[in-house]
This record gives sequence, C-alpha cells and structure tokens, in this order.
Amino acid sequence: MNFEDYETLPTQSSITHMTAGAIAGVMEHCVMYPLDSVKTRMQSLRSAHNGSIMETFRYMVQREGFFRPIRGMSAVVMGAGPAHACFFATYEQSKHTLSQLTRHRHDHIIHGLSGCLASLVHDAVSNPTEVVKQRLQMLNSPYRGVWECARGVYRAEGFRAFYRSYGTQVAMNVPFQAVHLVTYEWVQGILNPRRSYEPRAHLAAGALAGALAAAATTPLDVCKTVLNTQEGSARAEGLAAAAALVLRAGGLRAFFRGVRARVLYQMPAAAICWLTYETLKHALLTFDLEESGGCAGAAGPGASGAGAAGGPLACAALRLAAADVPGPLTRT
Repeated sequence: MNFEDYETLPTQSSITHMTAGAIAGVMEHCVMYPLDSVKTRMQSLRSAHNGSIMETFRYMVQREGFFRPIRGMSAVVMGAGPAHACFFATYEQSKHTLSQLTRHRHDHIIHGLSGCLASLVHDAVSNPTEVVKQRLQMLNSPYRGVWECARGVYRAEGFRAFYRSYGTQVAMNVPFQAVHLVTYEWVQGILNPRRSYEPRAHLAAGALAGALAAAATTPLDVCKTVLNTQEGSARAEGLAAAAALVLRAGGLRAFFRGVRARVLYQMPAAAICWLTYETLKHALLTFDLEESGGCAGAAGPGASGAGAAGGPLACAALRLAAADVPGPLTRT
C-alpha cells in the first residue's frame, strides 16, 4: 500500500478516524491508568507518602486496597472514546485541508497547528470526566463511584466545576499536542519515510513524542491537578492562582512533582495509542479498498465509481449481475 492510499484516502472518511481514534483512546488510558493514578497522587499538595513512584503505589495498594490504583477508570472509558474520536477526526481533517492549501509546504507547522485545533475539541469533551477521575484518585476521596462523584461535585460547586481547569487544560494540551505531533511526524519521516503501515516505527515515534511532550508540560499538569481536585485549603480559581499555590507549597520543584510518573505514563500510552490508531486505520482502509476493488471488478471498466458510491448493497447487486454475464471479466 503506497503513501497516497495510506495517507490521502483515509482523510476523506471521518468515520474511519473517529472509530480508530475512539478505540485507541480507550486502550491507551485503560492500560496505563494505574500509573496515571500514581501521577495524580504525587502531584497532590497534601498527600503523604508520595516521594517516589514505587512508594506511592505501595501506599495506595497496602493502605487503600489492591484495586485502588484503578478507581475511576470507568470515567476515563466514558470520556476517552468520544474525546479521542473528535481529536483524531479533527487532526486528520485539519492536516489534510491545510496541506492542500499550502501544497504540502511547511509540514511541521501544519502538524503543530492541526494538533492545536484538535486539542481544543478534545479538551472540551474530556474535561468533565477528567475532573471526576482525579477527584476519585485523591487520598481519602469521599466518593465511591463515578456518578456519585459527578452528582456531588455538581451539587456542591455547580456545573462550572467541570470546566474550572479548561483554560489550564488547553494551555497545557495545545503545546503538548504541538510538540507531540510535530515530533511524531518528524520521527515517522526518519523511520518510515514511505509513510506506510509500519508498527515498529509507530511505536518508537509515539513513545518518543509522548515522552518529550509530557516532560515539557508537567508544570501546567500540576496546576491542572490543583484546579481539578480542590483539596481542603488548597483551592484556587484560575491558572495564576493555582501556580501561586503550588509555588507556596513547595517552591519551583513542586511544579515538577510526578514528572517521572508522567513521562513513564505518556511513553507507553502514546505508543499504544498510535499503534492502535494506525493499525485500525490500516485495517479499515484495507477493507474499504478490497470492497471497492470487488465492486470495480464486478462492474467492469468505467463503473467502479458507481459501485463504490452505492455501498455494500450496490456492490452485491453488481456482483449478482456480473454472475449472469458470460465470459471473463476484466478487473480494474
């Protein structure tokens, strides 16, 4: 399968990107969720026993139960699917449109800008579930489940609580995705210049891109955690207030709490996400091409457009009609 098939054809099908993106997002977050819980706990301004990844994990399991690190995962499942579906559909469509307008010049700028646009949509969808997830992850969380947490937050703080950190989330994820996607596409250009389906290249590019983006945006992630959790006296409204609170609590070092956990989370998470996405995109495209080829073969030369446009029913009708035609058929 050549570059034109793999990169250009799929951008015309948002359903392909949304399906692949949704499954990739759920896979990424579910597989790596325990480490995400550890990262959130390490970023807390009042949690004890959060000096290292292993110390935090052991404390969670020994004192709070074996399943404590996966508490709140159902919130991620509900949010990650739609959010990633919107993200990848927006990214691919933006990349395709901007590439056409610029005639494929300034690709790095196009990839970064497309990632920024996709982040705005992704964060608008995912922010409420992110709030619920982090409230459930905190030490001594009063909530036992996702819906209880959502109702409690709404009654106590109103709807605004679910988007209190949206500005910070966007301020973090716009540069995160810009670095992430520019790095991913750049590494792909080195390891996979033909831009074909190459699992090892997708894994390596995703892991490196995730690590760089995670390390660069950790200070903003710490501020986002403060805004989402609103623990005890550690309450803040807005990015500036959250940053001041973090600075008073632990100095400049506090902005990098959980950086190792965040990098160790994002490396495999991004690799899993990109590999799943590219695999599903490849599989869906291959299926579409086989279906189109089958209709083209049944219809004969010059009729492939009608078969492709008519969908599966038209394809089946063409094959039945072709079965009554004597002699060999020419496959286009």
